[in-house]
Amino acid sequence: MVLKTIGRLIWIPIAFLIAAAAAMFVLVTLGLETITHAVHNLDGEETISAAFDVAWQGTLIASGATIIPALLVVIVGEVARIRSWLYYLVGGGVAMAVIPLLVRIDPGTMTYSLPALWHVFATAGFAGGFVYWLLAGRNA
Repeated sequence: MVLKTIGRLIWIPIAFLIAAAAAMFVLVTLGLETITHAVHNLDGEETISAAFDVAWQGTLIASGATIIPALLVVIVGEVARIRSWLYYLVGGGVAMAVIPLLVRIDPGTMTYSLPALWHVFATAGFAGGFVYWLLAGRNA
C-alpha cells in the first residue's frame, strides 16, 4: 500500500509533464497555423507590423501561461478519485481556455480573432487532458 502510494506520487508529476508537453505541441502547431492565416490575409504594407503584433501577443501569452488551472484540475481529480475521461478532457480544455483571459489580451490590438485563439487553447487543453487521463487519470 505504501509503495503504491509512493509510486503514484512519482508518476503523477511525470504524467502531468508529458501531458503538458502534448498540450504545448498542439498549441504550437495549431497556433502556428492560425498565425500564418492571420498574417497571410493582411495587405503587403501591414505585414511587418502585424508580425510584430503577433509576436508581442505570443510573448504575452507565453509569459502569462500559468499551470495553476491545470494543476487544480489534476489535484481535484486525484483527491476526488475521478476516473472519467470526460472530466480530464473538459477540465484540460477549460484550464487552457482561461489562459487568454488571465493574460487579459486586448481584442482590439489582435490581428486574429479572439474566438480563434480560444479554440486553439481549448483544443490544446483537450489534448493535454486526454493524455493525462491515459497516463494517470484512469487509475485515480
